[in-house]
Amino acid sequence: MPFVAATSKIDFPYKLDQQFVKQYVKDMFAADFPLVERLIDAFDNTEIKERNFCEPLSYYSQNNSFQDHNKEYIRVSLDYSIKAIELALVDADITKDKITDILFVSSSGLATPSLDALIINKMRLDANINRIPIWGLGCAAGVSAVAKASVIAKQNPDAIVLIVAVELCSLTFLKNDFSKSNFIASSLFSDGIAACIVKGDNYTSQNMISILTSRSKLYYDHLDVMGWEFLDTGFKVIFSKDIPTIIHSHIKDDIFAFLEMNNLLLRDIKNFIFHPGGKKVLIAYEESLGISREQIKNTRETMNAYGNMSSGTVLYVLEKFLREGFEDGYGLMLAVGPGFSSEMVLLDMKNK
Repeated sequence: MPFVAATSKIDFPYKLDQQFVKQYVKDMFAADFPLVERLIDAFDNTEIKERNFCEPLSYYSQNNSFQDHNKEYIRVSLDYSIKAIELALVDADITKDKITDILFVSSSGLATPSLDALIINKMRLDANINRIPIWGLGCAAGVSAVAKASVIAKQNPDAIVLIVAVELCSLTFLKNDFSKSNFIASSLFSDGIAACIVKGDNYTSQNMISILTSRSKLYYDHLDVMGWEFLDTGFKVIFSKDIPTIIHSHIKDDIFAFLEMNNLLLRDIKNFIFHPGGKKVLIAYEESLGISREQIKNTRETMNAYGNMSSGTVLYVLEKFLREGFEDGYGLMLAVGPGFSSEMVLLDMKNK
């Protein structure tokens, strides 16, 4: 079975205390947003302690155009993607010329040629590398990329598949958007870049995290739950308060059905590698599945330490499991995203 050989993550130099960000945003919105006093406690309700930012806070109060933001997205994405890749290569004990495939996932900026092409060019990766840029899956893309990497590696046991997830959510912040959704997003979303290497069967690993199978689900008639509205000024966030309710209504049955397809029950899952969409989303997982806070400890602690970094966050959670240890047994990766959609991956996790 294909397996996860390494993961890496980026801690940006502008990682900031949530209370500092709270005061900065309050001052920025105070003059033009009457609801600021009533909504400012949202920063405390997230349970986030620190946020990962690719720019100093002063950057976000400038009158930057969408073009300015997108140029910065490309610059930062390229530089830090290469750093994340180099860390993962060292961890996996391979050289860059061994990479056979690259999956690049993002939803927070635009580039054509896509950023995987820029990475290949700057790193001088194999010119014949198979490349798949994936755009628009939002928070679900990290899990989806692991699933797609597994498919590639199953077809080619010599494959070494590189996943790079880049989300610079802060660069989509619209300084002059005085909507509730933009304000709430400013309390939750942050920036993250992660790399993950998946190898085929012709390789071995000390800590084996095998990728068994996966499943995707699109929920009809929920297109307006999360995503972007594209304006002349940039990306305007769409972020519905109904997300926890949808999780209560649908995700439990879908997880149970996925596990049943694999002759498993929820009690067979020892490691929960969930995307932390926010405090209310985590509570919805706990209540609907009947799992404890301790069972999603790594997910919650990742959110506490970084914020919601969209697609990359679940790879930060996976990195935490690899770094700090995991329980022998099955693991379940899960994330939800625009569409409304969910992505699940079943893992077999063994310490050797």
